[in-house]
Amino acid sequence: MKQITQYLLGLIGGVLLAFGTASAQDARSNSIESMAVVQQGHVLNVKLTFKEPLKALPPAFSVAKPPRIALDFANTTNGLGRSSQAYNEGDLKSANIVQAEDRTRVVLNLHKAMTYEASIDGNTLVLALLPSRAVEGVVPVEHFAKALPSAQGVNSIRDIGFRRGKDGEARITVDLSDSNAGIDIRQQGSTLVVDFAKVVLPDSLRKRLDVADFATPVQTVTTTVKGDNVRMTIVPRGLWEHNAYQSDTQFVVEVKPVVENPNKLIQGTRGGYQGEKLSLNFQNVDVRRLLQVIGEFTGMNMVISDSVSGAITLILKDVPWDQALDIIMQQKGLDMRKNGNVILIAPRDEIATKEKLEFESKLQISDLEPLQTESFQLSYIRAEDMHKLFDNPTQRMLSKRGSAVLEPRSNMVIVKDTPSRLDELRHIITKVDVAARQVMIEARIVEAGDSFAKNLGIRLGWNQRQGYAFGGQGFGGNAMAGARVNTPGFYTGQIRDIPNFNTDALNVNLPATPRTGNAGLFSLVLYNSALTQFLNTEISALEADGRGKVISSPRVMTANNIEALIEQGVEIPYQQATSSGATSISFKKAVLSLKVTPQITPDGNVTMKVEVNKDTPNTRLNTGAGVAIDNKHVKTEVLVENGGTVVIGGIYTQEVRNNTQRIPFFGDLPYIGWLFKSREWIDDKQELLIFITPRIVAEGLAVR
Repeated sequence: MKQITQYLLGLIGGVLLAFGTASAQDARSNSIESMAVVQQGHVLNVKLTFKEPLKALPPAFSVAKPPRIALDFANTTNGLGRSSQAYNEGDLKSANIVQAEDRTRVVLNLHKAMTYEASIDGNTLVLALLPSRAVEGVVPVEHFAKALPSAQGVNSIRDIGFRRGKDGEARITVDLSDSNAGIDIRQQGSTLVVDFAKVVLPDSLRKRLDVADFATPVQTVTTTVKGDNVRMTIVPRGLWEHNAYQSDTQFVVEVKPVVENPNKLIQGTRGGYQGEKLSLNFQNVDVRRLLQVIGEFTGMNMVISDSVSGAITLILKDVPWDQALDIIMQQKGLDMRKNGNVILIAPRDEIATKEKLEFESKLQISDLEPLQTESFQLSYIRAEDMHKLFDNPTQRMLSKRGSAVLEPRSNMVIVKDTPSRLDELRHIITKVDVAARQVMIEARIVEAGDSFAKNLGIRLGWNQRQGYAFGGQGFGGNAMAGARVNTPGFYTGQIRDIPNFNTDALNVNLPATPRTGNAGLFSLVLYNSALTQFLNTEISALEADGRGKVISSPRVMTANNIEALIEQGVEIPYQQATSSGATSISFKKAVLSLKVTPQITPDGNVTMKVEVNKDTPNTRLNTGAGVAIDNKHVKTEVLVENGGTVVIGGIYTQEVRNNTQRIPFFGDLPYIGWLFKSREWIDDKQELLIFITPRIVAEGLAVR
């Protein structure tokens, strides 16, 4: 790397030594007589003594990696008698003095990046080198995560996994016993190195994973022990970029393939400028020469149009080289086109005119190009659909001379078109004619009920066998006139003949009337020793508490973007009048059904259009025209992660009632009023919940 950098600097020096203005050409020849280095505090002074005083500060530029500062002197020779000198003073390692014809370049090799201030003092040029300051607000990141004390004492790696992502990226997962591990990730050449500080690696995980068969950029993953640390070496191939993140105790490294963009100088998906940083300081320099310097610095092959001309003054410090190139092109109205590692730079109008001529020539060639016929055998998509796609009147994919013929028996499309258009159609078919992904959708319909009822009633009768005469009529002393008792429950059976309770006793008839079941009865008869007065009492009561749950779980599998329907139930017949006045039998469905259309999103989630019906016949409600149907229906569209569960609907109802039946006045009397009334308490709760769970049916590729 050092030799290559010196070679590049020599090339750059050869180019910059050709710079200069007309006034410099006429100047007297100068020479470097001596060079001295003096450390004063934190400032390192480099003094260059010349034979003649300098008229202006020399053009210069700096390189960040490796750190160097280069200065160019026109019409100047090297009078030191040597081309290199080692100093090792402060952050200055050495200096190279390169002479080409009447030009001389001085290159200062540094230990770290530094800035400088130049001043002219007679025949001496003084360079004050200062340590480079970090950009304000930017904290240099040394490690992905710094090591913290582990709560478990010793941190260890529990598992290492490899998985292929949906976009072809490699995902390496490291399961740690503690989240406080120190992690350092860096790129070394063409490999990616991850170091885990003070982490224990079990013997079963000290191995090399060959993952080339997974069709990702990563070829091998090797995990070894380096002292107290663990090192993971990831070897990718081709163009790639990496991303790392940590979630609790799981550390993940993703290596993504990069599709080369011919219009980008630096490949990758990250935005902004990413080139190596450099500094440029030029006054009235020729643009063509400056572009050549950048091309030699980056190693890119540049083709510069003859129409590129003019001069530019540029002072840039620590900027990416691709940003510097962009600034130069914007200032001079230039544009570029990239083909591999070759960059064409020309004025915007020239490039636009050239591309327009190319497009027009291609169009003329397509009109004269001979047609070819090719048949496309389709495997998963129907030939009718592909034919409609090719020959769509609103968006025709064939050329104006092309045609397509459908052969449905063999599911084939025969296309006659130009060779270039056939290549495009072939590429489209490889993208479209693929097996549709399958989705399993499961719905769970949960109906939960909690009912509570409490009933309390009474029946009361008082009979006096020896009555009193009043108006020629005899009557018994009774508690209250009411309905006669005609049920065996009120007749306890102690005395069967005298008196006859079922016909002679009038009573308070307010028994408990529960919705379901029979109430409990407690009967009591009081009478005197002469059997002339009787008090009949019956208390009926019921307390019912019920809980129930009905779970329905329909499930269906379907292809991506294809509607699926599954249902189960009955069809209830009913009579319907026709237009002629006659009646006909029609049927109404009462079914449990699930209708769903799934769509798999690019990030692996599932969007669904869902319609769920839960209908049940209500035999308790007779409308006279047929059986009523209790309907529960939900229709919605929802986004769910693969394997996740979501509640798409829910209904909660509660019925609270307190019913009282009593005899006026007597039922309102204190203490004894309960003998003349019956009460009913009801508290019913019903809840309906609908859950949806989609699962993408696919084979996962994993190494454990």
